[in-house]
Amino acid sequence: MGKVEKPGQAVREQALIDQFLADNVLFLGPDPEIMHEHDIAPIAELEREAMRRESDPAVLALIRDRLQAGANEAFEMLEQMGAAPGAKWGDLITGVYTASGDLAVSSAGGVLIFASLVHHPVKFINKYWTTDTSVGVRPGDAFIHNDARYGNIHNTDQSMMLPIFHDGRLVAWAGATVHEGENGAIEPGGMPSLAEQVYEEGLKMSPFKIVENYELKKDLVTFLQNSVREPKLQYEDLKVKLFVCRRIEERVKSAIEEFGLDAVVSALRGGLEDTKKEVSRRVSAWPDGTVRSMIIADGTLRENCLIKINLALTKKGDELIFDFRGSSPEFANRANNTLLSSLKGMLCQLFLVFVWPDLPRNQAVFAPIRVITDDKSALHSSYTTPNAQSMMTFFPAFTAGQQAVAKFLYGCPEKFTKVIAPWHNMIHTFIYGGITQHGEMVGNLCADLNGMGGGAHADRDGEHAVAPIFAPMADLGEQEMNEEEVPFIQIVSKKLMKDNQAFGKYRGGQGYEMIASSLGSPLWGFMCSCIGSKIPSTPGLFGGYSSPTYPLCKIKGADVFEVWKTEPQKFEFSIPRLMNERPFKGASYTSHHSGLQFEIANRGDLYMITQGSGGGYGDVLERDPELVIRDLEEELISHETARDIYRVVYNPETLLLDRAATEAARAAERKARKARGLPYKAFLKQWATEEPPPHLPYYGSWGEDRSTIYAGPFAGVPRARMNAAAIQPVYMPNPKDVKIAELERRIQMLERGASV
Repeated sequence: MGKVEKPGQAVREQALIDQFLADNVLFLGPDPEIMHEHDIAPIAELEREAMRRESDPAVLALIRDRLQAGANEAFEMLEQMGAAPGAKWGDLITGVYTASGDLAVSSAGGVLIFASLVHHPVKFINKYWTTDTSVGVRPGDAFIHNDARYGNIHNTDQSMMLPIFHDGRLVAWAGATVHEGENGAIEPGGMPSLAEQVYEEGLKMSPFKIVENYELKKDLVTFLQNSVREPKLQYEDLKVKLFVCRRIEERVKSAIEEFGLDAVVSALRGGLEDTKKEVSRRVSAWPDGTVRSMIIADGTLRENCLIKINLALTKKGDELIFDFRGSSPEFANRANNTLLSSLKGMLCQLFLVFVWPDLPRNQAVFAPIRVITDDKSALHSSYTTPNAQSMMTFFPAFTAGQQAVAKFLYGCPEKFTKVIAPWHNMIHTFIYGGITQHGEMVGNLCADLNGMGGGAHADRDGEHAVAPIFAPMADLGEQEMNEEEVPFIQIVSKKLMKDNQAFGKYRGGQGYEMIASSLGSPLWGFMCSCIGSKIPSTPGLFGGYSSPTYPLCKIKGADVFEVWKTEPQKFEFSIPRLMNERPFKGASYTSHHSGLQFEIANRGDLYMITQGSGGGYGDVLERDPELVIRDLEEELISHETARDIYRVVYNPETLLLDRAATEAARAAERKARKARGLPYKAFLKQWATEEPPPHLPYYGSWGEDRSTIYAGPFAGVPRARMNAAAIQPVYMPNPKDVKIAELERRIQMLERGASV
């Protein structure tokens, strides 16, 4: 006979096993329940009771204003005291979170995408560390985090989170996030496009405690300093973030002292509930339907290819759904992958900045909105794929959303901001690293990326070099300040570039050209990380043109500083003239895509990039000829553009407009358009194919079928077809291996006497 268990024995044994497993978790990786949820947390009992006891709208509004002022104050403090370039120029955010971890109040300035993501690590801390006796969450503690897989954009961004207690009870959190830059990655500056695995992306900090009793833990600070190229920056900004979080804590406690705990908790939760209801009401007013948008990212930053970002935006009733199915598969060994949480954070910023800027800056703005993706796509990448350059896919996803949303807003009678064409979406700037003139090792980036061109409005031109899509109130930085700290100068800095605009009835805001060179360092280098060199990354709206394409240009082998000593007249403060006229004998002149991996720069070498334009709005033939003449007077466009694109006729010497001739030229062009046009079915027959052309390095779905995903071909790797429900990561060959193979092929052909 078998052994007979006593009643309850099996239950006790199972409980023992469950407890053992709970106490011996192998690894607390990112929690899918936390990372896949962007709605506000279920209402807590503390919040329910507080809202029942205090509901006076005037009191709650006053408290929210106080906390908003506190967050703004903290933002200013962090910007003024921070050491990182990102801190100095507004690439940061501060905010107040509920006890459950939802962002309730954020600073008016800064990078709102940060604020809409930091709820993930706070909720991780609440779930795992509050009850863990080896960690705990107590007054005077603070936690730090940067790993996007636990809730952020990429490893350059470091967040500090400080719990706020009242009478021994956790009632809120203070948070501060800064784009710190340097993080010990395989390339300096924190955004390594060279990374082929997550372990090459630098510090990967899951949320951990770095402060106790309001003091930084020196052992952990030393570990972090020992892991990066700029230990001084790491230490200083840890101190600044802690001080800023303490200031927010002080403002929250002051509000509790004046108005009572119930009033403050009610204000935080009530603001979230009110915002969520208002968003649903506003969505309900939009016309029902589906708008489709598609953006092509033209590379991985290491090779040119066509990466599809596919969007169907559907509105029905009070529901708004972003459906990105059919987009590119994830890349196993490229850093351009986006996590689902990062994608949602960027889309949340679309509404906070461009759609409903009047709403409170809190997490609930995006709470009622749904997002659908294919698992293991480039917009919903897995835990093991690198993501340091996720901007190369979620910025285009943002743009696809901005373009689609504008079409809904156009037909909506109640608008809360103007309809605009897509904002420029790429980070054109210099990332640098090396030894400074002061003998210090550094690695970071310039703030020129903050000068993105604004999209054209429905009733006027876009603003030049005004702000990045991720930070409505940010600064471009001062080159003179840079030159005091780092050994390179921008010989041309922020000079508007002729014809660098997206044409339309209203044109996009223009970007500037920049020419940099290193000076006074024994070891210095640059890198850049942009797409849009082959295919424009920023489309127009309602017939407006896309932004131009933007290659990286280099002139090497001619020390420009020596040229200035003997033949200064040879230098031109213009990228097109330098590249076309080639004034320096013996120098090499090259241009290629803007995904430049870190490269050592010699003294006097020229690195040249161009900031981008926002999209154009409307038909170029509807542009007021007087506006075209004004652009000519301001040298924003060339005569060729005025004549061949806008079809304006004028005296080229006096710029005197000939209205009658202009109307005739435009009428002739409209007639020519009709002659060139094709009926829709004839167009499809001529252009549409069942599959991508066999030579095309294409990644994503094709046509209307989103269930089949294509990948490749590329560099000898044949095209793969896969079901969207079972995507396999794409593995890209190393560009050096591709080049070596091509050179070996050429050598073999030469040895055989064949032509190469």
